[in-house]
Amino acid sequence: MAVDHNERLRRWRLVLGQDAQESCGELTGEDLGMDRVLAALYSSDRQAGLGSSCPSVHRWLGDIRKHFPTSVVRVMQRDALERLGLRQMLMEPELLEAVEPDVHLVATLLSLSRVIPKKTKETARQVVRKVVDELEKKLANPLRQAVRGSLNKSSRTNRPRPKEIDWDRTIRKNLRNYQPDRKTIIAERLVGWGHKRSALRDIVLCVDQSGSMATSVVYSGIFGAVLATIRAVRTRMVVFDTAVVDLTDDLKDPVDLLFGTQLGGGTDINRAVAYCQQLITRPTQTIFVLITDLFEGGNQAEMHGRIAAMVGSGVQVICLLALNDDGAPCFDERSAATLAGLGAPTFACTPDKFPDLMAAAINRHDLGLWAARNDIVAARGV
Repeated sequence: MAVDHNERLRRWRLVLGQDAQESCGELTGEDLGMDRVLAALYSSDRQAGLGSSCPSVHRWLGDIRKHFPTSVVRVMQRDALERLGLRQMLMEPELLEAVEPDVHLVATLLSLSRVIPKKTKETARQVVRKVVDELEKKLANPLRQAVRGSLNKSSRTNRPRPKEIDWDRTIRKNLRNYQPDRKTIIAERLVGWGHKRSALRDIVLCVDQSGSMATSVVYSGIFGAVLATIRAVRTRMVVFDTAVVDLTDDLKDPVDLLFGTQLGGGTDINRAVAYCQQLITRPTQTIFVLITDLFEGGNQAEMHGRIAAMVGSGVQVICLLALNDDGAPCFDERSAATLAGLGAPTFACTPDKFPDLMAAAINRHDLGLWAARNDIVAARGV
């Protein structure tokens, strides 16, 4: 099939780069994105790195999956190892060990996990584990305390066993029964936490693993693993791009879970939500957390319909546009407003706020007010 003149010029412009714009013409639409990622790799003399000083590397690794097929992506990743100065670091475990690890480095290593040389893979896992362990130490206890406290409060009883008595609330309830002569309170009414039952709540984390969500995937994996240790909740974790992968069985080890992700690629939120709908057996006891920037590559209208059906059935739906410390995310504002209008609170969240968010959700607080009290700007419904 013959290629017309304009198409030939377009292809030469993409091959030759910015210098050929005058002779081949300007690019438009998706071609601009393709040109940007090509230029970053093949037209830049600047040496990149994997540390916190260059967090854009993992975004680039995700961007190339948006514009090129898998076979081309693998070639570009291998070229990136050479041209962006990553090859030496990944070939030599000693150099990788010397890098100061952070969440951006973890995201980049996960993006490159399919092309990291065998002799360096174990070192890469150790680096990822070091960061994960540090983040777990910081985030695990606040999350456990917030969730367990909320679950306890949600199952109060007036007939507690001795070890389940909430003495502070019991005393408050019985202050009117104070006996001055005996200097004591007659506890006519006991207040307690109630007998612990299994799975007081079901929590489903549905996480977008496209390149722009890389650090959110890392934090989501850690929080998912922590939630899985709390017996009173039943946690499932699903990640997606254009395909859907259920990583619930890997929640016991967040490092295994993270290496089970494949950062980058397209996005089919509708397919992921459809899969998660099948997991929900107790709608009124389920919290569904969708973590995505809402840039849908699938059927957006159908996705909105599924979210509406979830909310209508009693599921608490929360959409987090980001779960990281990177600042204001880029997201589909119209879709965010639609979800908010359907009754699904939609906003970005930093990791330090996530435990309190889950506690508020378990207690069925107004999450719009919660966001406002925490200086979080939530999407407004349309």
